[in-house]
Amino acid sequence: MAARATASGTISFGLVAIPIKVYGASQSKTVRFSMLHTGDHSRLKQQYVCASCEQIVPRSDTVKGYEYSRGQYVVMTDDELKALEKKTDRTIEIEEFIPIDQVDPIFFEKSNLLGPDKGGHKSYRLLCSAMIDSGKVALGRYGTRGRQQLVLLRPTMEGLTMHGLFYADEVRRFDDIDLGDEVEFKQGELDLAKQLIEQLANEKFEPEKYQDEYRQAVLSAVDRKVAGEEIVIVEEPDRRDQIIDLVAALKESLASQSPGGAKAKRVRKAAKAKAPASSKKRPAAKKAAAK
Repeated sequence: MAARATASGTISFGLVAIPIKVYGASQSKTVRFSMLHTGDHSRLKQQYVCASCEQIVPRSDTVKGYEYSRGQYVVMTDDELKALEKKTDRTIEIEEFIPIDQVDPIFFEKSNLLGPDKGGHKSYRLLCSAMIDSGKVALGRYGTRGRQQLVLLRPTMEGLTMHGLFYADEVRRFDDIDLGDEVEFKQGELDLAKQLIEQLANEKFEPEKYQDEYRQAVLSAVDRKVAGEEIVIVEEPDRRDQIIDLVAALKESLASQSPGGAKAKRVRKAAKAKAPASSKKRPAAKKAAAK
């Protein structure tokens, strides 16, 4: 199914204006549960309760307050907040072009895909190609919902991705983290660590290799419950042994990655157990949904 645009706008730099459409770059598949009443399993509603008089407060009787000191609030009306908003027209104003390796991924907040709108196909492709050839990404501001969002436009062979960025004062630094005292490594320890890295190294990122095991386990349990089966919880023993000696831990890790090591045995065992899965019937929960 074709993706649906969530917004339209314009990329602007210099005298160039490129009409674009904004698309969501991802979708969360986190398993979510509704809160139900224990007695009859009816869905519960959330309510606001005053911490002082303990009365239920309807939404119409609420105002926004900013806590400037513990227990002290300044009230802001909707009109006052509206007056502080900037006039926005969904324009992405590019302010500078920088090398991508100068941007730490910790600044990335969320991502969207950008596609060309009517009349902007050629200029969109031209900007994308020029950025790829120059090895630069664009840094700018996206005016939307009365605010200016700091964004980064990153070109790929397919198109442009827009990353919303945190501002500098929103990102924590290691100055606030206790990293302990300085330590010195023996050359042998460093060589063992590098050898382990090389054994686990891959030339490219392959996200399809990884699955959300918790989500799969939850959905499988839901299917079994829909089918009337009883769920039996089996606790797995802790696979990790506590190893104090760093060199011993590195050597054991290297051994486990070898062709006859523990990891290889687990992979072969998992593959063997998964082999007949393709012949299974459609899960019960999906059958119920289909009906």
